Amino acid sequence: MAAKPLRPFPMDDVGLAQPLPVPLEDALRASPPRVSALYVRRGGELAWQDRDKVAALVDLLHALDDEGLTPADYRPARLEREAGDALDASVDEAARARFDVLASDTLLRALTHLQRGRLDPGEVYPGWEIPVPPPELDLMAITRALKAGEVQRVLAMARPATDGYDALRRSLARYRNIVRLGGWPLLPVRDTALRPGDVDADVALLRRRLAAIGELEVMAADVAHYPDVALEAPAPHHYDAELVEAVRRFQRRHMLDDDGIVGPRTRAALNVPAAQRLATIRANLERARWLSGTLPDHRVTVDVPGQWLRYRRPDGETWRTRIIVGQPGRPTPVLHSSITHLTLNPTWTVPPTILREDILPQLRRDPGYLAAHEMVALTPQGQRLDPWRIDWWRPGAVMLRQRAGPANPLGQLVLRFPNDHLVYLHDTPSRQLFRRPQRALSSGCIRVEGVIELARMLFEDTGTSRDLMDLIAGGETRNVSLARPVPLALHYWTARVEQGSLPSFRPDIYDRDDPLIAALDRPVVR
Repeated sequence: MAAKPLRPFPMDDVGLAQPLPVPLEDALRASPPRVSALYVRRGGELAWQDRDKVAALVDLLHALDDEGLTPADYRPARLEREAGDALDASVDEAARARFDVLASDTLLRALTHLQRGRLDPGEVYPGWEIPVPPPELDLMAITRALKAGEVQRVLAMARPATDGYDALRRSLARYRNIVRLGGWPLLPVRDTALRPGDVDADVALLRRRLAAIGELEVMAADVAHYPDVALEAPAPHHYDAELVEAVRRFQRRHMLDDDGIVGPRTRAALNVPAAQRLATIRANLERARWLSGTLPDHRVTVDVPGQWLRYRRPDGETWRTRIIVGQPGRPTPVLHSSITHLTLNPTWTVPPTILREDILPQLRRDPGYLAAHEMVALTPQGQRLDPWRIDWWRPGAVMLRQRAGPANPLGQLVLRFPNDHLVYLHDTPSRQLFRRPQRALSSGCIRVEGVIELARMLFEDTGTSRDLMDLIAGGETRNVSLARPVPLALHYWTARVEQGSLPSFRPDIYDRDDPLIAALDRPVVR
């Protein structure tokens, strides 16, 4: 069970306590308010005057490694060294207070990073739009747990309760162990794919590769290397039915065609180094910390790299469907908003990027393109223009609009939410594209398979008393507001644990992992 969010410490009662001892007050002058708040709540009592407590704190800092954070950023060795001097009986009160404040500051900084992230997302990704909420730390419960030496309990109190965080932590431990053991074997480049029924030396390598992550039970020869996996002894070079199913599971987890054939794309995914997969998991743990405590349970969530939409209904039921998201160069944004209304039988006003990059080249060759696609050219005030009298090399402020109907790229309805990117959720006439395993094909908006069913549920769950299908059948272009807005999250996960215990790795379609991993690897300068 996920840890419950912690109640916030009431910072506004700091000034109501008795004055702190002078040595402690002096030591706190350069410290953050949260550290002063801790000592006010403790009545000025020092927290780290016992070597066992300091040892427990040092253990906690080392345990941050299991969360994807870097213990060295919190300088546990320095803390141990300074404790040796500051807790000597001959040391004066000022030195004891300075050390105590250092230890408390280290603890609260580490727990804040664990709960809300070590990095500022706005510095990693300029234009980041989702505010990171302030930490919620029960300071007295934390100090009581540390006094009892309960390091794991303290970590659990601060750890994010977002969906999938614990599963990613377990994956981190699994992949860290794989890296420690030397990684996995690489499959050599070959002219032909490995196919079911093949007998080939590379099949034995494939078995070992899948066994390394627990996707396949290993052969007896691999017992020493993977002692915690149950054993069977199939013919090692035979691409048998069991191995085919393991490959298909791997392909599904990596958004590949699950045909059981190891061709170039599947081989490339198998050959991504274990250390790179480990770094991807660390990046997604940091994303989970940024988003911890930001959303209600009842919401629509768009997983952009995973190309899925989930709607968690008020009764706890979850509905899931495939989506099409922005292609590289035309990214779907990461943001939080709320679905407020629908447009039924929509017309389509061509967005500026699509007009500039896709349609203008066609119009320069043939202005008849508009009529063939049921489009009209309009002034910004909505007056119709003759496409044959427009200089399409310098069109000026011209809008293109396609009428509602079967050919309209927005299909039968649009779900709208406030945002600065002109994106929305919508239907599409090109439903065959949902069958592709990777669907980063749009210009930034999100096409939703089964969007009418989603809209029907939104009507029902918000008490919107309109007959959706009758409104669509009427053919009129119209907006319909939901009786209550429904929270919406557009998130970016390149590693998630979907079903079972193994993570799904997704294409980093907008190249957002490397900057985050590099920032996590940069040491903290203090």
